[in-house]
Amino acid sequence: MYGRGLLKGLAITIRHFFGRAITEQYPEQRPVLAPRFRGLLSLAADKCTACGTCASSCPNRAIRIHTRRDEKKRRLTGYEVNLLYCLFCGLCVEACPEGALSFSPDFELATYHRGGAIYALYALSGEAANDFDLAGREKFEGRRAAGGEE
Repeated sequence: MYGRGLLKGLAITIRHFFGRAITEQYPEQRPVLAPRFRGLLSLAADKCTACGTCASSCPNRAIRIHTRRDEKKRRLTGYEVNLLYCLFCGLCVEACPEGALSFSPDFELATYHRGGAIYALYALSGEAANDFDLAGREKFEGRRAAGGEE
């Protein structure tokens, strides 16, 4: 009985030995990603209504939204994702009522510094963008350290 198992194992080994190579020569050869791959978040700013559902559904509060109120509507002025805390769980994408959030196939997200892991997916140009970059980031990091809400 031991010989039968041994022959079965050898057959599998020989099949893999002469089969197609599965090792990819990255980065020269780009990997083929699955259609449901979860890479960096992508925001369609024209669809976003700045409702904040994505930020409130994030379990680690990795999303920060900056808005400005115009007469009756809120306008999106900035959208920031901190990948240090993002789980890539997809709850934000599922929660978005307008379908403005999606995952992109971008997977090369490694950085040398912590600040590089904070992605501004959208920033309004001009004075509002400067406020967003400076004050918003400081508030965001302070809120994260305190563990509280806005």
